Amino acid sequence: MARRPRKESAGTAASRASRSSKAPGADAGCTVTVCRGCCCGTTARHPEVDHGAQLVRLREGIGDAGRVRAVPCLDACDHSNVVVVSPSPAGRLAGGRPVWLGWVLADDMLDEITDWVRAGGPGIAEPPGTLDLQEFTVSRRVREGLPG
Repeated sequence: MARRPRKESAGTAASRASRSSKAPGADAGCTVTVCRGCCCGTTARHPEVDHGAQLVRLREGIGDAGRVRAVPCLDACDHSNVVVVSPSPAGRLAGGRPVWLGWVLADDMLDEITDWVRAGGPGIAEPPGTLDLQEFTVSRRVREGLPG
């Protein structure tokens, strides 16, 4: 018995149209992972920092150039506040690897991260300003435990 084709609702058609109207590679930017766990992102450790405003500043600054996600803990508490900038697929092909940044507490550091991601991030563009001073290396155990 032949199946009759299902009639598509207007909502489903609109949803499909909006997904297909995205610019090619729109989801292919860098991923910025912001630790917001036991030490990072808490007023207990950094009472002078507006942690919510940091996330907003990163998300607004990066815009469509990548994505920002907050995770509970990256297990690198000695470097609080921790941000990991992971390369885009193009950056990965060019040899880029995730870059771990510690002590991300000031707006100028957030702006440098934003500028770097908008320029292409790891593998595509050199980090601006003093971000290289914030970079640190984590153990393989921590690296392999990253979500996503």
